[in-house]
Amino acid sequence: MGLLYIDLTHVIENDMPCHPYDDGLKLLRNKFLSKDKFNDSILETGMHVGTHVDAPSHLTNSNKLISDYPVEKFAGRGKLLDVRGEKKITLKKKYIDTVNSDDIVLLHTGFDKEFRKEEYFLEHPVLTDELIDFFVETKVKLIGVDLPSPDIAPFNAHKKLLQNDILIIENLTNLSKLVEVADFEIIAFPLKIQAEGSPVRVVAKV
Repeated sequence: MGLLYIDLTHVIENDMPCHPYDDGLKLLRNKFLSKDKFNDSILETGMHVGTHVDAPSHLTNSNKLISDYPVEKFAGRGKLLDVRGEKKITLKKKYIDTVNSDDIVLLHTGFDKEFRKEEYFLEHPVLTDELIDFFVETKVKLIGVDLPSPDIAPFNAHKKLLQNDILIIENLTNLSKLVEVADFEIIAFPLKIQAEGSPVRVVAKV
């Protein structure tokens, strides 16, 4: 049986939902085959719309941009934490036993089903300080959530993770497809862009 690739990324489309703090996204056709002899489009977007990754300069005094990281930062062994039904996502003993240094940890809340509703951005689950501290102490490579954010203002979870060079992937989807998968790798390459964040295509290789 060949390799299976599972797409964990929202489609980029015109006027897609975004966080109230962010500018929206515009994807518009500006050239037409019938008139211009070719098709072309213009994409205007903030870096934190749709499935994306945050670099330290997003919410800390660091100057590190997405383009400062080698590509291997964005690929590696994946671990899925099934946290469905939790509004405050806490540390559990089984995480201590299974999560290791350099893992890319994905938290499956199931909240991505609310992606097109206002409450997705305003009433989402959050990660507790204890869990964030565990990720930092364990030195995981990245974390990813099927949420707009792992926290709410003043964004202390963001700051602690990013200060410790743990980048954050937000607005994942389809994590339910990994619940029964024991071993998988994550590939989450961003644009090579001089910015504090980037759209990212996240794929699980099973």
